[in-house]
Formats: sequence, structure tokens, C-alpha cells
Amino acid sequence: MGESWLLQGGLIVDGSGATPAWRGDVLLQGERIVAMGEGLTSASARRLDCAGKVIAPGFIDVHTHDDALVLEQPDCLPKISQGITTVVAGNCGISLVPLLTEAPQPPLNLLGRTGFRFASFAAYQEAVNAAQPAVNVVSLIGHTALRFATMGDVTRPASPAELARMEALLDAALAEGAQGLSSGLFYQPAAAAPTAEVLALARIVARHGGVYASHLRDEMAAILEAMHEAADTAFEAGVPLIFSHHKCAGPANWGRTQETLPLIDRFAERQGVGLDVYPYLAGSTVLREDLVDGVIEVLLTWSEPHPELGGRSLADIAAEWGVDQKEACRRLQPGGACYFQMHEDDVERVLAHRLTMIGSDGLPHDRHPHPRLWGTFPRVLARYWRERGLFTLEQAVHKMTGLSARQFRLTERGELRPGWAADVVVFDPERVQDLASFEVPLLRSQGIDAVFVNGRQAYDGGAAVLARAGRALRRSSGPGQG
Repeated sequence: MGESWLLQGGLIVDGSGATPAWRGDVLLQGERIVAMGEGLTSASARRLDCAGKVIAPGFIDVHTHDDALVLEQPDCLPKISQGITTVVAGNCGISLVPLLTEAPQPPLNLLGRTGFRFASFAAYQEAVNAAQPAVNVVSLIGHTALRFATMGDVTRPASPAELARMEALLDAALAEGAQGLSSGLFYQPAAAAPTAEVLALARIVARHGGVYASHLRDEMAAILEAMHEAADTAFEAGVPLIFSHHKCAGPANWGRTQETLPLIDRFAERQGVGLDVYPYLAGSTVLREDLVDGVIEVLLTWSEPHPELGGRSLADIAAEWGVDQKEACRRLQPGGACYFQMHEDDVERVLAHRLTMIGSDGLPHDRHPHPRLWGTFPRVLARYWRERGLFTLEQAVHKMTGLSARQFRLTERGELRPGWAADVVVFDPERVQDLASFEVPLLRSQGIDAVFVNGRQAYDGGAAVLARAGRALRRSSGPGQG
């Protein structure tokens, strides 16, 4: 029968975004929620006093690069300590499957260097289940990974034969349960791909009832054109679209969410559309000279030739070396960096949008990672709900649970309902707070008091994981109910 838990006297926020919070009890039995109400009793269940606490569905991190983390560090402490019970991996065109290599090229090296050993999605799923991670794992297949797996030269469009091989690999992965396709046309190995190449792959996704997540070709001056490209591709293919980590990057682009968000609303009138965001002013990716403009702050997160410099600003390194920042960038590559590209007003507009989900976009293999890896979800609650009042508690939880499950077609997850999966978080609404910072990024958040994954208590607010009960989740055949 498994564990049985009675969560008593908490403020229940069910994740639907429609039901007002109410005080009551939640009974978990085995892997399922079996009852919700007031004054519930159970002779066999362990009791958890939730007075003064919120009981909510486990958070779903819809934008991660945790493909290798769940295998190599299955405790997944950066995630479970935030209340995250499910991660969506394989974003931005970057996935372990189906590439076999010991020398992954940028941006694939954001996933580390040792995990590219799975020729099939089924083999990856088997490895996830054998590792028994603390969180559930949903996976997208990356367009860039498909290109490297089928092409010797990725600086050009795929030939018809290469595209056919990509289609076959994607079709097989989707048949084995992958959730959909992601693209990262912003990155050089995919930038040469014409729209028609992505459209052909998106049509494969549509046949399987999956989703398409796009890191746009441009998030700066040409963002509107890039948004139209992604939306038209998804519309023509007949597949739901997710705009990954939506932002208007660079000082010259600040304020343009007043254009991009109404455009997303117009797209939503004709097709399925969603977007995700992380609640910070800096992004983080590989070290790229074209992103170094001498205006925005750039923080080095890792460098292969100079690992000792992780955590320092590029401007300081350049000054110490007596060179400009672009030259310093060249000397530090391959590497990664945080780029302080966004404006707070834009971040808040995106966060508040009705279709916005929360995704950390954390990079677990960076030596000095962006704090979003450890702090994203508590930060949404602490800064943007409790302090800024950007949305109600019900709306905040919905953005992290029910909306995410529905957009990614996760069946019977994302809401607290009898019969649904017992993925649950209990948090203190007054204490919940991210502690990770750009200076000290590896800090657990506070106020996450209990986390249950598939009915087992995985976390109790301490420094260790109590149980690993996650698994690889397969795509359902239709839209999720969460």
C-alpha cells in the first residue's frame, strides 16, 4: 500500500487557479491523493500538522537542463528543496537523446560532458528509472541534438536525407514517450536551420500529440519576427507552442513586452500557446562574444581554460588582464556567463501574464551557477506574490502547477484532486524565501517544509533528501487535465 499521510489543517491551494484557498486536510495513500476535506481521520496514516502552512500541488519546473542531473545527482537537492516534484528537461534544442559523443559542442556542453550515451529515448528512460531521482522527469527532444546526431556540418541547412534521419529519430523518441520537441535557433549549431526544417519536425510532434518549445531565433531587436516564425511554424504543424524563457533582452529592447505580450494574446486566439519565465534580471548561457556589449554586466559562471575565475565579473577580469571585455571573453572560452539583460518592468509584465508558467532554466553543471537553479520557485512566492502583490496566491501556485501540467499535457498531475498523483508541497507563506544569490548561488531556500513525490515524503526542509520516488513520465495521448 505504500506510505499513508494525513496533512491536517492547512490552507489548501489546489493549483486550478479557479478555486479560492480553503482550510482543510489532504489524505495521501500510496501514490495517490485519496481524500480532501475538513476533519478527515485515518487510523493508519502518519500525521503532519499544517496549521499556518499552505498545502499545494508539487511545483513543476517547465524549463530545465536537468537531463544529466537526474542521473548523476539523483537527490536533485536544488529542485526538491524548492518544492519541485517534476522537471521538464531537454529545452532550448539541447538534450542528451539521441546524440552519442564524448565531446559535446556548445551549447550541448551546458548538460555536462559525460551523459551523451543514449541512442534511444527508451534507454534514457530506463536510466532515469534505474537512478530513481527524487523528482519526476518529463523530456523534450532537442533539435540541436538531432542536428549533431545526423549532420557532420551543422553550419548549413540539413539535406533531405539528413532531415529524414532527424524525423525518424524524433518519431521513435516520441513513440517511446518523449513529450515533444524543443529548438534553440538562437544558438549557432541550429541558426542555419531554415524554418522549413523545424516545421518538418514539428509535424512529427503533432502526429504524436506532443508540444513544441522554442528558444527564439532572436530575443533582442528582431524578437517580433522571431515570435512570428515560431508561432507560424507551430500553427502550420498543428502543435501547441511554448515560448521559452520569454524576455526582451538588451537595454535597447527594454519595454517591448508591451508589444510581445499582446502579440502572444493574438496568437492564442488561433492556436495553443504558452510561455515560461524565470524571476530574475539576468539570463545565463554559454559565453558568447556577441552578447558582450560593454554595457550590461556579465558574470562568469565557468571557464574551461580559467576555472579559478568563476563567479567574477567579466569587466574585472578584463581590467586585470589589460584587455577589453570581448578579448577577455575570447580567452575564457569555452565557458558560461550570466548576462544582466532584462528590466524589472518587463520581468513583472511577463510574470503576471495569464499564460505564463514558471521555469528555472537552471544550469546544474556550472561551477558558479545562476541562483535560479536553487531559488526560482520560492522567489516567485516571496518577491512577486508576498512582497510585490503581482498576483494572488492562487494565481502564483497555478503558474507553477496546474497551468504547467495542462500546457505540457501531464495527466492527473498539477492539481490537488482525489485520485490524482500525490505530488504535494507544504510551505510556510510567511517564511518562504529564496536565499541563493549571484554572489552565493548554492543556498537552499527556506520555508519549504515538506515535499511528497508520488506519495512518499522526499524532503522536510533539511539538508538531505529523505526518499527518491521520482520516475520518468511518458507523454499521454492527449491534452492533460491539470
